[in-house]
Amino acid sequence: MEQIYFIINPKARNGYCLKIWERVEIQLKKEQVSYLAFFTEYPSHATILANQIAKKNREQKIIIAVGGDGTLHEVINGIVKEKNITIGFIPGGSGNDFSRGFHIPADPVEALKMILRLMKREAASVDVGEITLGDQTNHYFINNMGAGFDAVISYEVNQSKIKALLNKLSLGRLVYVYFLLKKLFTYKTSTIDLSIDGRRHIFEQTWFVTVSNQPFYGGGMKIAPGAVPDDGLFDITVVHQLSRWKLLLVFISVFWGKHIHFKEVKTYKGRVVSIQSRAPLFVHADGEHIGFTPLAIHLHARALELLARSHRNEEVELKERDSNDCS
Repeated sequence: MEQIYFIINPKARNGYCLKIWERVEIQLKKEQVSYLAFFTEYPSHATILANQIAKKNREQKIIIAVGGDGTLHEVINGIVKEKNITIGFIPGGSGNDFSRGFHIPADPVEALKMILRLMKREAASVDVGEITLGDQTNHYFINNMGAGFDAVISYEVNQSKIKALLNKLSLGRLVYVYFLLKKLFTYKTSTIDLSIDGRRHIFEQTWFVTVSNQPFYGGGMKIAPGAVPDDGLFDITVVHQLSRWKLLLVFISVFWGKHIHFKEVKTYKGRVVSIQSRAPLFVHADGEHIGFTPLAIHLHARALELLARSHRNEEVELKERDSNDCS
């Protein structure tokens, strides 16, 4: 059996992730599972830990991230170039969009049980996106990336003390909505030069461009309803030429994936994307600020081995889907 490593972010969900880990650890001992656990101490530490684990030797290993989407993002960036790692995830953050998009139970013990079951079969292979910024630095994403208004909101959310307060009140999912309303009337739209698989598109008064590998972001918003993480294609969403009040309607509808019916919302599919703008725009990857436009994006088809349910061959159990909806 492969060695199992856990990378835990003790600060996720304002420290509540430690209680989640305690529950996981009790279950591990109950099932007599051998493992090693590491705790992150600072931003990007999970990337360093994951890379060190992957390169310790070339044996096959399983790394399970326990934390939020940011923790998983760091882990993936530490191992994506290694071929001896399979990834698992136990949600312990406030948004948990990865667990929604990849059908992972919100309950940590149920998530662990699912991982242990899936370890006995072949892991799912899913797509990964690679972003190359203007300074030639590379960043990988598993959920989605965005440039413009949504990236500004993600940046503000991660810098804010309000997120911790709302997490204490079990209202962490509302922090994105709070900053959306705060920035709605001051944000300046931009002209975007977007290329998708060699086809060029110019969009004026653009609010944001999002490139998705799975449907969810921003704490449950269904930004790309048709996105499938193992189909070899990104789902690209462009929102432009909207009044501020109509943008608010779009964001209300995005929780149900109905925003795509607005004429100002354009959707595309593709593998190679570039985004340029007259002025640098904020850019996020999996909700983490990584820099500014211009940038290029390439899809790496089925580049990551993941302990999650196949999106093609299996139905999600109703029990697990319901538990995720309540996360």
